[in-house]
Amino acid sequence: MSTKKTFSTETSERYSRALFEVSKESNEIEKVEADVKIFQSIFDTNVELKNFIKDPTYSIKQQNQVIDQLAKQLNFSKNLKNFLLLLIEKRRIFFVKKVFDNFLKLCANKRGEINASLISSKELSNAELDQINKDLSETMGSALKFDYKVDKSLIGGLKLQLGSFMIDTSIKNKLKKYEQIMLED
Repeated sequence: MSTKKTFSTETSERYSRALFEVSKESNEIEKVEADVKIFQSIFDTNVELKNFIKDPTYSIKQQNQVIDQLAKQLNFSKNLKNFLLLLIEKRRIFFVKKVFDNFLKLCANKRGEINASLISSKELSNAELDQINKDLSETMGSALKFDYKVDKSLIGGLKLQLGSFMIDTSIKNKLKKYEQIMLED
């Protein structure tokens, strides 16, 4: 199996590490992380901003003006504002989503958090979610932060993903395995 990284993945990882290091040197990791989350929230919900950033026909000057205004209105840290302007200058602003996703992973790793994804076939109570989080955190020896979703198509059971590690106890998955076995015979 190939472990080659795409240009966009490699580039976004490099830029996210640079933002992380600059933020760390100036003791602003928490502020920059909060600002990045605000930016991502706006980026994910505002189609105009998303289209503006992804459209290469806008000039550097136009993009700088928009980011300048946005940074001023949202009181972004100087490091984040300068970083966004650098992405524009280097014509890498369209990688901003990947860069910020990687940056947030670096921040979580620094705090010792492990990001996970939990999908269940039925709605779990807060107490059940807390217990799962507690048990997994103890097992992993690290704080866990997971996204939770309900997927009724699983029929029963749940799916848990910790990085590249996947546990799938869903009935849907078991039925797929039986189907494959029957097709092979």
